[in-house]
Amino acid sequence: MPKLDRYLLGDFIQSFLATLIVLLTVSLGGVLVDVLGEIADGGLPARLLLSQLGLQLLIYLPLVLPLALMLGLMLAVARLYRDSEMAVLHAVGVGPRRLLRPLLMTAVPVVLAVGVCSLWLGPWAQRAGAQMIEQANRSLIVAGLEPGRFTTLPNNGGIVYIDGMNEDSTVLQGVFLQREREGRVDVVTAREGALQFVGERGRYLDLRDGHRLEGPLYGGLDFRLMRFASNEVALPERSETRDRDDPVLAPTRELLGDRRPEAVAELHVRLAPPLLALAFALLTLPMARSSPRQQRYGRLMLGFLAYLVSVNLMFIGTRMLADDRIPGLLGLWWLTLPLLALATWLYRRDGRMPRSRKVAA
Repeated sequence: MPKLDRYLLGDFIQSFLATLIVLLTVSLGGVLVDVLGEIADGGLPARLLLSQLGLQLLIYLPLVLPLALMLGLMLAVARLYRDSEMAVLHAVGVGPRRLLRPLLMTAVPVVLAVGVCSLWLGPWAQRAGAQMIEQANRSLIVAGLEPGRFTTLPNNGGIVYIDGMNEDSTVLQGVFLQREREGRVDVVTAREGALQFVGERGRYLDLRDGHRLEGPLYGGLDFRLMRFASNEVALPERSETRDRDDPVLAPTRELLGDRRPEAVAELHVRLAPPLLALAFALLTLPMARSSPRQQRYGRLMLGFLAYLVSVNLMFIGTRMLADDRIPGLLGLWWLTLPLLALATWLYRRDGRMPRSRKVAA
């Protein structure tokens, strides 16, 4: 490899990795807030925090990697212009087009990684996350019902306390439940119970051999005491779960023959990120061109806005595809192919060296 390519390649990779670390840190904070919100709403067991956090990061990688690649390359190319290294390269006959080899050596592996995350890892993370939540909601321990601990149910569903459970965590022992509804307090105690499921989202405590006391919360004598052999108490509903035939959870190969508008939209939204990553990698050179005295970060903001507009158009087009307002054959090609053609044309135009003028003797 020529020495110039090694120098530029090292500079490009270093700038890309630094940008990627910053973007991943910011993305991690946003994903953490979303996951904590689901835990607070009762839709996600707290013990799945770290696993869901990692899976959500895999889902967002197809959007983070192209942005990190574009900003990292723009920072590296802008530094070459700011430090007058591009002027020196022009003086020795090396034009911007000569940067194509190290630029592609940096961009192609990232584009392939974006394709792998978008077409395989992202859907796998969606399926794994949904399966983990489903299994966790069917496990008493992971769902938060632990012996010797008061557990607050979500959505003001009440407080549950249990003395113990059997070895396979299917039978509760010594259950205490306190709820407040419509100005009345409801206290239930039972010798044993079990967590039952009805449908996709319904959860019930099947309590056996216990007592139930119901009365006014703010004074009064209207109390009722009941003894029961069996009593089913409805728990707050879980968060909405995806259907098994949801295209978001389907592998990419299964979407190829699916003609539903939702499946077509999901297929195109998985194909778009690698093409966008390649297009913005080629756009870095014309967008990063600057003079030594020019502001370094002004072009970065322009590139970030261009990427933001393209991603928003991708999401809008995906929604229109899912609603069958865009033909399935058109897909998102109206966005990716013109952007890729524009990036190629701008790179070729920016990479031309000015012709030397002949001076008469």
